[in-house]
Amino acid sequence: MAKIRVENVSKIFGKKITQAEELVKKGKSKSTILKETGATVGVYDASFEVKEGEIFVIMGLSGSGKSTLVRLLNRLIEPTTGQIYINDADVSKMNKTQLRQVRRNSINMVFQNFGLFPHQTILKNTEYGLKVRGVPKEERKVKAEKALENAGLIDFKDQYPKQLSGGMQQRVGLARALANDAEIVLMDEAFSALDPLIRKEMQDELLELQQNMKKTIIFITHDLNEALRIGDRIAIMKDGQIIQIGTGEEILTNPADEYVSSFIEDIDRSKVLTAENIMVKPVTINPAHDGPKMALKRMKDEQVSMVLAVTPPKQLVGYITADDALRCAKEGQTNLINCVQQDILTVPHDLLLEEVLPIISDSKTPVAVMKNDQLVGVLIRGVVIEALAKETSAEVTAHE
Repeated sequence: MAKIRVENVSKIFGKKITQAEELVKKGKSKSTILKETGATVGVYDASFEVKEGEIFVIMGLSGSGKSTLVRLLNRLIEPTTGQIYINDADVSKMNKTQLRQVRRNSINMVFQNFGLFPHQTILKNTEYGLKVRGVPKEERKVKAEKALENAGLIDFKDQYPKQLSGGMQQRVGLARALANDAEIVLMDEAFSALDPLIRKEMQDELLELQQNMKKTIIFITHDLNEALRIGDRIAIMKDGQIIQIGTGEEILTNPADEYVSSFIEDIDRSKVLTAENIMVKPVTINPAHDGPKMALKRMKDEQVSMVLAVTPPKQLVGYITADDALRCAKEGQTNLINCVQQDILTVPHDLLLEEVLPIISDSKTPVAVMKNDQLVGVLIRGVVIEALAKETSAEVTAHE
């Protein structure tokens, strides 16, 4: 389900806006429109959807239009053309009262500068959005304290912003947005002012909170590493236009043009690719149902020397080698229950390749990939090495 839908939205600043609109429709470039009309196209005919519960990252360099675009979503900036739908309601046509309700109840925004009130305690800061909405005092205190507890800040609730580090202040800003129980959170360069270590911690914090709260988050950044790390999908912008939308894997694998290619040129794929990206389909067999001869036939047909033992629905039991199956056949076993070896390593589907490498290098068997306690794939050492070799080859080609 689309939580947010943006259709052909443009924002034009300056004079001769109508003339500039016509040039946008004709597909003229931002620089051409500026030269011919003196008008600046901040956002150029943008269209996209954001699914409920996803982190949708909009990224680009300074001047790309990303911050303008996010402010159009709640009409902090008025769109020149196009429609913006939130829960299928057209925000671009709402009157002031309707828009105020959407801002209070549906959307919250987290800025780079935290936006905390210096003379109010952390608890009062966190309660602010709830107070504006008219939530009763005791109820907003309970909700604010819960948000601070989730953010690891409950012990600091009676302190003031100046007593907290920059990273902790940012965490308060995030807690305040989540305390308001808004369906949608807009985050404009929220972590950009933080030092690298705190920034990574905040990214982890956001991902952990998202697992529990399942908000719809629009996250603005100029940092591709950050986008790849936290985004379910990423929109890359240039000169007000959306150049490409896709998952991190899609953008790394199939960049839309040279501009996107230049962005991903220096990305360390081992820090981006996950076990799920490089796993292969496992060869499996049900040990309670199938016998040794069936296992040997599967191995021969698939040209492998072992199969994974799995019981419905995709519950991993262990593995069976060709030697195990031959032994059980000689013993007259009718199933494979007594043939299964259980010393197989497993990894979660979203484990990064850099963390997979030491595990698979020390494993005598392929490594099983699990998702929601079910087998979804297998990692084979040769495939992992091939994935890294492709990256090295791409780096060599890029520098030739």
